[in-house]
Formats: sequence, C-alpha cells, structure tokens
Amino acid sequence: MRLVEQWHRIEGDLAEGWVDARLALEVSDRAHLDRAASLLGPANPGRGVGQVRFSARRSAGAGVGPEALRGLLARIDGEGIEGILSLREAVDAPAAPSVSRTALADGWDAALATLPPDWSDLLCEVELASSDYLDRGALLLAPINPYRIVDRSAFTFRVAHRFGYGASAPMTRRCLARVDEDGITGDVTILRVLSDTHNVDTQGPVWYIGGKAL
Repeated sequence: MRLVEQWHRIEGDLAEGWVDARLALEVSDRAHLDRAASLLGPANPGRGVGQVRFSARRSAGAGVGPEALRGLLARIDGEGIEGILSLREAVDAPAAPSVSRTALADGWDAALATLPPDWSDLLCEVELASSDYLDRGALLLAPINPYRIVDRSAFTFRVAHRFGYGASAPMTRRCLARVDEDGITGDVTILRVLSDTHNVDTQGPVWYIGGKAL
C-alpha cells in the first residue's frame, strides 16, 4: 500500500481534536531509508534503527501539517520507495476549561453583603452569558424594570432600599432566582451606590450614563 494511502488511514482514525501525530516510517533498504529521510526533510525527521521518525502537526512546532505531509509522502511514493507508516503516538488538544458561574441570586447576595448598612439607592447591571437569553431574560426580569444596554447582552436596573424609584432588594433577588431556575447564566454587578438619600418631591436620584438618565 502506498504511503499516502497509509497516512490517509491513520489520519482517519485520529480523534477529531488531534494536534500532533507522531509517526514512524520503516524502510528495510538502507539506501531507500536515507532517501526517504531526505525527502522528509521539511518534517525535521529523526533517525532510528531501520526507521525515520517525524510528526504531523496542526499547531506550530517541529513537523509539518497533514496536507504538507501528504505531499512529502507522495514524493517518496513517486520514487518507488516502499515502507510501513505507523502511528507512534497521537496528542489531542487539551479540553477547554469549564467556566463555573455563580448563580445570579447568589451573586446578588454577595454584592449586597459588601454595601454599607445605610445604602439607599443602587444602579445595577445583569449581563447574560448569551444573546439567546435576552428575550426570556427580559421577561423574567420584568418586575425590576430592566433597561436594555445597546450592543450588549445586558440590562441595567435600579434598586431602592426603603422607598423611592426602583425594585426592592428581595424582589430583585426573586427575579434573579427565576432567571437561574430557567437555566440562564450570567453575572450581576452593582454599578453605583448612594447612601442615606432623602427624596423631597422626587422619586429618587437620577444617574446619567452615556448621556441617558437612568
């Protein structure tokens, strides 16, 4: 079987995420082995007893890519050199690290715990992990009057401690818990904090973010 066909079979058996295929080419005739090693020069081959060792790589490093290797093997086939190509070892890409997110309700509890006891008004943000969650998230968060942030999968909302404009802290937690229960992930952040405000003929303070009153 031609070397190109042997490589085709080996490549087909590799895991989908392979990054490094370490190979050995055995050639019984010493003169042909030397010639094969010369033709495999771009793959930076090493010599063993009766064989040449080299790698095909999908990433940077010593070795050539799978298509370039196919071309080198075709040149060896073209010179009538016969051998046995075998896989010594295959290295797969490392698994992507899992991202552990704190539940939104728990994140809300942790954020509140950092506030001074006399806090009165908050401007907050909840950022969802995917734009796919926007419509459902807006529905579940409706009681806290979320305001969509343009070009981001996020909403701002206000919270009032005792009185004034904004949802209560317990209502906010319940809405965030509903988002958690629906399998929607994200992060919640307190952006602005005011303490001990007193509303006189108003519903509370106004924040200006990006030229808009919130």
